[in-house]
Formats: sequence, structure tokens, C-alpha cells
Amino acid sequence: MASKAKDGIVETIKTVVWALLIAGVFRTLFYQPFWIPSGSMKDTLLIGDFLFVNKMAYGYSRYSCPFSACPITGRLFSAEPQRGDVVVFRHPANGADFIKRLIGLPGDTVQVKDGIVYINGVAAPQTPAGNFEEIKERQGSQGGMPRCANDPVGQGGICIKQRFIETLPNGVRHDVLNIANTAADNTPVFTVPAGHYFFMGDNRDNSQDSRFAVTTGGVGMLPAEYLIGRADRIMFSSAGRSLFFFWTWRPDRFFKAVE
Repeated sequence: MASKAKDGIVETIKTVVWALLIAGVFRTLFYQPFWIPSGSMKDTLLIGDFLFVNKMAYGYSRYSCPFSACPITGRLFSAEPQRGDVVVFRHPANGADFIKRLIGLPGDTVQVKDGIVYINGVAAPQTPAGNFEEIKERQGSQGGMPRCANDPVGQGGICIKQRFIETLPNGVRHDVLNIANTAADNTPVFTVPAGHYFFMGDNRDNSQDSRFAVTTGGVGMLPAEYLIGRADRIMFSSAGRSLFFFWTWRPDRFFKAVE
């Protein structure tokens, strides 16, 4: 009996070890977990959303490849990012992981006028879609306070942002939020160089993106080598400062597709 019990324990340990190894390989080769720390992609992504990044979506780049033998630049496969994709990438200056929406492809011109994005001189139309509302309170592990179109709003009050549905030239439709008229609502014409991409956050007045130079904390024109992968689906979501605060979980966002 003792021998059988010992064999059972050994088999259990083997099973756990193999499961961990398989999970590790799966994570390294195919998917990378990502926790949304800020509100730059509201309301597509909320602070506390947990998702997996598809590292195979575009082939391996410098920062998604798990092998030291991978090329320093370029990708091993020819898959190309598509306009409207929600992409995780490495910031070219500080190395932090960012997540934004792909707006401009290599060779495109991009300009924002009165809050409307113009791609190659053609407006990406925005249709009013009501308001996005949330509680004015500290959010997530960073404890940031949301900005509101109806500020000043006291803590615990209803924070409102205007919501629009933006349609990109390839037909991708997604929500964007507006808080106020800012300098970033009117930009010069940007020309996206070959091998680079132009990104913007959906929460347009609360996003350090390609409208801002890297030297000022923005993303600038991002080289392809910094891409990590595409965000496809939210697996879990918590509105609290810790995922262990089960009373703050958002079940309606579990397994939700990223659009």
C-alpha cells in the first residue's frame, strides 16, 4: 500500500511538472499575458482587463521571438498588421509594454483635425454613440483618477466621456472617447516611414501615442521590430486594485473579443 501511495505521489508531481513546462512553452512561443494598467484604451479595454497577446499574429519580431537566434530586425513570417488591430508593443525608449490601436500603415499620411482622424487625406468618420460613464474614483493598482468631460466631478460622482464610433478606411469600427478639446486634437500631417506604424489610443484625450514624439513620452513612428503581438480576447477583468478582490470582478467581460 505504501508503495502504491508513493507511486501515486510521484505521478502527481510528474503531471504538475509537465503541465507547468507545457504552459511555459505555450506562453513563450505563442501567447503573452498582459494586464491593462491605464485608461488610454477605454472603453475598448478597461483598467484591470487581463488578456493574452497573440505573439504569432504577425510572425516573430525582435521582442516577441523567444529564441536568441531570431533576427534582431524584421519578422520570421510575412504576416502584416492590419489597420484597426489592437497591438501590444515595446516602447522604443523606456522598454515598457504599451497597447494601442494601429491607425497608420507604412507610407500613410495621418492627421488629426478637430478630433477627426484623416488617413491619406480622407476622414475616418465618427458617429455619436451616447456617453461612457464610470465612477470618479481611483482605479487599478496604479490608483489613477479618471478625467471627465463633465469635470469638476467629486470623488464618487459620475464621470462622463463622450463616445463615438469611428470607422477606419478598411471598414473596422470601434469606439473612441472624447474628454475635451486639446492640442492633440489638431496635429500636423504625419507621414509614416517604411517599416513603421502609427498608433493611437481609443481614449483620445488620455493617450501618449504616435501623435507625440518619443522624446516627450509618446510613441512616435514605431519601428516594426518593437511589435510583440495582437490583443484578441479579454480572458478576465477586475475593477479592483487586486484580482483577489472577487467582489470587483466584471463577469460580463470574461472571454470578450477585443474589437
